Amino acid sequence: MPTKLPLILLPPSEGKAPGGTGREWNADSMGLQLRDPSGSNCHEIVIKALAVAMAGNSAQRGKLLGVKGVALESATLANQTLLTSPTLPAIERYTGVLYEALDAPTLPAAAKKRMAKSILIFSGLWGAVTPADLIPDYKLKMGASLTGLGKLSTWWRPRLTPQVTALAQGRQVWNLLPLEHNAAWTPPPEQDQITVKFFERRADGSLVAVSHWNKFLKGALLRHLLEHPETTPSSLESWQHPSGYRLDPLLTQTRGAVRLLSFVQE
Repeated sequence: MPTKLPLILLPPSEGKAPGGTGREWNADSMGLQLRDPSGSNCHEIVIKALAVAMAGNSAQRGKLLGVKGVALESATLANQTLLTSPTLPAIERYTGVLYEALDAPTLPAAAKKRMAKSILIFSGLWGAVTPADLIPDYKLKMGASLTGLGKLSTWWRPRLTPQVTALAQGRQVWNLLPLEHNAAWTPPPEQDQITVKFFERRADGSLVAVSHWNKFLKGALLRHLLEHPETTPSSLESWQHPSGYRLDPLLTQTRGAVRLLSFVQE
């Protein structure tokens, strides 16, 4: 049984709640104080590079942000007003399907307390945020490239890795990151990590990885992990996912210190 709370690594979501009720963003209030080798605040470096990008034409901005039309204008405005916009805790800002399935407001009080200490959300703009970090609305993918910085996952990697590694020391890490975000850190080879995949069974008995509902399914697992921090891979063998998936221990793969768990729809 784990002796420390697990560390759960999550992606952000494309969907974000607009507006906010918190004070303007403050670099000193962030849970992770990320510094560049020069000593400069990493968040401020990326914000400045993004401000330059937002001064470009619509074609350039659309290519960077991956949206167009009304969505592009909305995203541009959010990015241009980062430093003056109201904020929300990160766990309230992100509204995608993973976070819908988590349904953080309805977690038991004890699970909410554990959430604050267990979750780290990777982000193209922020590097990584805790659930309580107050952040404004924004749009910037981890796979985007900014002038002077290059691809953000590559830029963040040496800046994030030491802090995430320190947070993970002696803890079981549930890595629920997609490849794009996982590229933003390099865990030590001995770091105990658990990753998950969900599969559907075809009529011929073969398995196919779930794509469309993958984030939703991970959100329900995330809720279980927060409600039951003692969860281990072996204990999940008796757990039935709310959407009807079960862990198939015969499909578990081990690669060094990383275990890949496979859930199959019954």
